[in-house]
Amino acid sequence: MLKSLFIRNYVLIDELDIRFDDGFSVITGETGAGKSIILGALSLVLGERADTRSILSGSDKCIIEAVFDVSNYNLEAFFAENDIEYDATECLFRRELYNTGKSRAFINDSPVQLSVVKVLGNRLIDVHSQHQNLLLADTHFQLNVVDLMAHTKAKLAGYRKEYDKYQSLSAALNELTEKVRNSKKEEDYIRHQYEELKAAGLKKGEQEEIELELDTLLHTEEIKSSLYKISELLNGDNAAVVASLKESITLVEQISAHYPKAAEYTERLRSAYFDVNDMASETAVLKDDIEFSPERLEWVNQRLNTIYSLQQKHKVASVEELIDMRNYFGAQLDAIESFDEEIAKLTGQQREAYNILIAKADEITALRKEASKTVESRIIENMILLGIPNACFLISFARKEKPAADGIDEICFLFSANKNEPLKPVSTTASGGEISRLMLCVKSMIAGSAALPSIIFDEIDTGVSGVIADKMAGIMRDLGNKMQVITITHLPQIAARGKVHYCVYKEDTAERTLTRIRTLGNDERIEEIAGMLSGATMTQAAIDNARALLSS
Repeated sequence: MLKSLFIRNYVLIDELDIRFDDGFSVITGETGAGKSIILGALSLVLGERADTRSILSGSDKCIIEAVFDVSNYNLEAFFAENDIEYDATECLFRRELYNTGKSRAFINDSPVQLSVVKVLGNRLIDVHSQHQNLLLADTHFQLNVVDLMAHTKAKLAGYRKEYDKYQSLSAALNELTEKVRNSKKEEDYIRHQYEELKAAGLKKGEQEEIELELDTLLHTEEIKSSLYKISELLNGDNAAVVASLKESITLVEQISAHYPKAAEYTERLRSAYFDVNDMASETAVLKDDIEFSPERLEWVNQRLNTIYSLQQKHKVASVEELIDMRNYFGAQLDAIESFDEEIAKLTGQQREAYNILIAKADEITALRKEASKTVESRIIENMILLGIPNACFLISFARKEKPAADGIDEICFLFSANKNEPLKPVSTTASGGEISRLMLCVKSMIAGSAALPSIIFDEIDTGVSGVIADKMAGIMRDLGNKMQVITITHLPQIAARGKVHYCVYKEDTAERTLTRIRTLGNDERIEEIAGMLSGATMTQAAIDNARALLSS
């Protein structure tokens, strides 16, 4: 509920500090006294566009503050989401407007964007005038009205769990489908790279071996000549090393009996003899094995060219890296080939989740359609009481193309105030007075079922009098037992029903005329209501009538 409104330097207001009560309150005052100025200030602090012409003449800035009791609205998540300091009991809105054109908005002293102010403000108070009908035209509000009457809260909670599951599966399927689409575009490229690397038949360590073989092939004659010379030197016919070592062993053995140290030489010479003899034998074989092969040289060159070309193409430096790339491309191809199976699996899960979701949505639709009959009859009944005898009201249902978080239903409030007039959406067919009365009927019907925003009715009684005014006053008073209702009225029947009565008036000072507001005591209420009954000339009959209205 709105607890207080503080206004400084706004239009004709130098400073006002208004304290509001719960229940049903009324505001009266002469035409032009400034009731609309107070509403304008409230709209400004709740996020409406600012105009520097609204600043009181001669002032640098205006300040407007509104304090709300938010204890019943469970707004902690909203405050956390918007990084605003949270108080579980009160919320302070403040708007500052400077004559330079600068404007600032605060919630609980935290600077915020006007869009945030509007969203929160709409959850706390609803201002209805001859020209304001936005909330009732909001399809989300309309659906919420039906849901409150249909008691769908538990069903909607179960539905939303399935909806979240369905959304998650749909997102996963869309992501996989997009991945497949992109992969299919690249499949030919990936397959070509894989097949090329696979056809190369690469092996780890192959490059080093082939490069060594190439070096050998390029120096075949040199290697063969050197091996031949080594073989001749070690075991040839002229002063061969092997023969010399053998002869040396024999000589050492002959003197070993006479020279003990010769035994050591014998072992060393014998070891050298065996090593050199083996080397001579191997060299003889190797020189015969080394042959120059043009065919082999050509194959080695081609093989290395293949490896070098692949390395340059893929910007790597080793065969091992090429093998890793081959395996990577192969894994991509395997994944592409398995996508169809994954898509089929996800599609099946999504279809199953969709069927469950639709079944739950249909249950909610059935409850809504049943409740809509009650809503229609009660709205029509109350609209007739409020002076629209030919009122017709219907809730139309359409099925959304796809499920949403609140179900599958697209609903619309259709209204007609005159006989034989076709039903049309309330946003396009109802006048300001009609739609305000319609909102009064709607809120009186759902009050108590939810923590509704406070409501301000600005002269919705225009064109109403007598019994209809009394009926309207009764509905407002009953609505005020469940929520805060503030109405600006010119009718004594409505003014008399208020729990608290405020009077807006103008006061002339030495410098200017200013708008004021005060709370009326009992005697002042009698005088104010009597004036509304009698006009310019106060009569005793009007005073007695005012007392009777208040006492009733």
